[in-house]
Amino acid sequence: MDIFILIGVFLGTLVLGVPVAICLGLSSLAYILVAGLPVVIIPQRMFAGMDVFVLLCIPGFILAGNLMNSGGITERIIRLANALVGWMRGGLAMTNVATSMMFGGVSGTAVADVAATGGVLINGMKKSGYTAQFSAAITAASSTVGPMIPPSVPMIIVGALSGISVGQLFLAGAVPGVLMGVAMAIGCYLLAIKNDFPRQKWQGFRELFTAFLGAFWALAMTGLILGGLLTGVATPTETAIVASAYAFIVGGFVYRELPMRKVPKIVINSAISSAGILALVGFANVFGSILASERIPQMLVTAVLNITDNPILVILLINTLLLIVGMFMETIAALIILFVPLLGLATSVGIDPVHFATFAVLNLMIGLTTPPVGICLFVAANIARVPLGGVIKAVFPFLLSNIIVLLMVSYYPPLATWLPTTLLGSN
Repeated sequence: MDIFILIGVFLGTLVLGVPVAICLGLSSLAYILVAGLPVVIIPQRMFAGMDVFVLLCIPGFILAGNLMNSGGITERIIRLANALVGWMRGGLAMTNVATSMMFGGVSGTAVADVAATGGVLINGMKKSGYTAQFSAAITAASSTVGPMIPPSVPMIIVGALSGISVGQLFLAGAVPGVLMGVAMAIGCYLLAIKNDFPRQKWQGFRELFTAFLGAFWALAMTGLILGGLLTGVATPTETAIVASAYAFIVGGFVYRELPMRKVPKIVINSAISSAGILALVGFANVFGSILASERIPQMLVTAVLNITDNPILVILLINTLLLIVGMFMETIAALIILFVPLLGLATSVGIDPVHFATFAVLNLMIGLTTPPVGICLFVAANIARVPLGGVIKAVFPFLLSNIIVLLMVSYYPPLATWLPTTLLGSN
């Protein structure tokens, strides 16, 4: 009976629009009060959930991304992406996708991508003859590529929850991230032909070379992060701190576009963003520990295995569940609540943990642009100043392309496991 109180309060507050972290905390508190347990359990389990060394990556990468964004990275990456693909039919839409793929290697989060690049790209596309709805839709959809390409905040959370190597997870997301970008670029090309979207002139190799030189130091951050992990010189946490220092030096002394007076505000904003994520982690750990004490994960595994132990069908069931959850719940909260029990289910039918982690995160990334609670859709629609309904309609072709990539990654494990196995060896 107590478990129904937990689920009921959580769903009720979620429907009322209460922030997910507060939903988790209130429902956990209600359960503890009804069950007659000491309330001190909440802070104890909150801090136990946050006291994970690898989570220190999160503030480091968020700070690095904010420093680079304020230091001139966005404009340089957009210029390079435009020089690479802007001359094709629908080239500015492809520029949007290419920018997200490159920017994702710095920010690590989808919402940061939309917020940082949306103002420039959406307005630029509108001025060039693209509809506002399409401009917002491709900006929102392409932002989901970022968290698949390292560094990735959701992958860090998964590593903290499961003990899987964060380096392995970073590499596992790279190929699926590239596939998502390519699939969306193809979609942009086909839609551009159908709707007669404009194209730009080829700007020449001189512009391409100049744009590459301008963006070199920004793109080198991804190489720095991966290089540190692959060589074993630095842990993910140490790499995040080095990336922050690198971002400060490049933005302040190489690009010279990072005013020193803004640095304290950037640090404070990064700390606030990090605190919000860690609070969500803490409350979700309390919620998850209650589910574990009620043996909900074991019941879930047993229920599914009573239906089927066929890996193909189990993957289909997991994908369906995560796609539905992703429509309504924030990514990190969904991972903390569902990842461990679903990982147990996946491994029980022989699915590789790194493979499972990759398509699980990919599922929830798709959820960021899936109505009714796709947060990236809201951000992009707000920037474009258009009703959400039009953006939802325009985003469906890209949702379809992402789901096709999801099925490819889900049913062909080497797309996720080949790169980490080749470069780092097996788990």
